[in-house]
Amino acid sequence: MKTPVVELGDCILCGICIEVSPSVFKLSSAGYIEVSELLSYTEMDVDEAIKNCPADCISWA
Repeated sequence: MKTPVVELGDCILCGICIEVSPSVFKLSSAGYIEVSELLSYTEMDVDEAIKNCPADCISWA
């Protein structure tokens, strides 16, 4: 299964990924973006987050 990954060193915490795909991405209690643990990820939602990320820090693993 493909899993989305956020490169935290490049992330600018703009929140677009959360806005586009709130079921996949969330803000952790430590203040960084994390990927929710799901059984599967909707490719369309993740691809939309990848496309709209201004820091280009989201990818598939």
